Amino acid sequence: MRDTGPQKLRLGLFVIIGTVLFIVGVYVIGQRQNMFKKTFAISAFFQNVNGLQKGNNVRYSGIGIGTIKEIAMVNDSTIKVDMAIEEFIVAHIKKNAIATIGSDGLVGNMIVNIVPGKGSSEAIGNGDIIESYSKLGADDILSTLSVGSENAAILTSDLLKITTAMIEGKGTLGVLLNDTIMAEGLKRSVNNLRVASRGATNAINGLNTIISSIKTNDGTVLGMLMNDTISGIKLRNIVGHLETSSIEIETVLANINTVVDDFSSSEGAYGYILKDTSLVNNLKSAIKNINEGTDRFNQNMEALKHNFLTRGYFRKLERQEKREMKKGENQKIH
Repeated sequence: MRDTGPQKLRLGLFVIIGTVLFIVGVYVIGQRQNMFKKTFAISAFFQNVNGLQKGNNVRYSGIGIGTIKEIAMVNDSTIKVDMAIEEFIVAHIKKNAIATIGSDGLVGNMIVNIVPGKGSSEAIGNGDIIESYSKLGADDILSTLSVGSENAAILTSDLLKITTAMIEGKGTLGVLLNDTIMAEGLKRSVNNLRVASRGATNAINGLNTIISSIKTNDGTVLGMLMNDTISGIKLRNIVGHLETSSIEIETVLANINTVVDDFSSSEGAYGYILKDTSLVNNLKSAIKNINEGTDRFNQNMEALKHNFLTRGYFRKLERQEKREMKKGENQKIH
């Protein structure tokens, strides 16, 4: 069978259209995978990639700048993510930038978001590794909510037990809630504490008043002593004199003790008088004779007063004494 012209034309158009579609597809795919752009590689380590796949987008502050080149498991807790970044963004990404994993919209594919770091730093280079931050995934949130709900259930159960025991009058709080007598006693105790606190406040106010009066020197002795320097000097001098007097008194007491010791010893006249019994007896006899002589002298004088020869003389002396006494009384009156 011979090929006709229309068939050749259709075949040529099909080949041309197919070739164009192939070139366009390759270009689109190459653009998506940065095959026709100059790129450089950076990496980040994560503990959980949350479904991130090779070929997903990489964004910097919301702008698409590259794709995920490779995802490799380093160990049981670390995953390395290699990213191909377009060269034009190199000057804007610093070494203190932070990589996080998020989703493209509410239900879109997972992507890597790079956010600028705090402070100033130099630009990243090819093959650099940047810091990463792992956000909580849906599973982590659900696990946390599950644990929180279990703890809330346990807490609710415990609170129910406590309230039931309190209503039934068990425990101290239950007794306080159900025993009216104890409640009244507690109320009186609180009132007594209030009265005591009021008394303590009044006492403190009184002390503050006293302290204020001392500081302002309102005439009290303590305020004068604390604020009057002249009185303080006088008081210091008095204390010094008292100290001097105490020293002199100690000296006198020491001398008295010496004299007493001399009296107690056999030395001196006093010791001789105390120790010599014959001398004591002689002194007693002399004193007795003196007393007897004094009595006899008085008797003789009384006899002379009644003797007719000397009676006038004694009466004259009595009259003279009376005149002197009257003269002295008149002088006192005038």
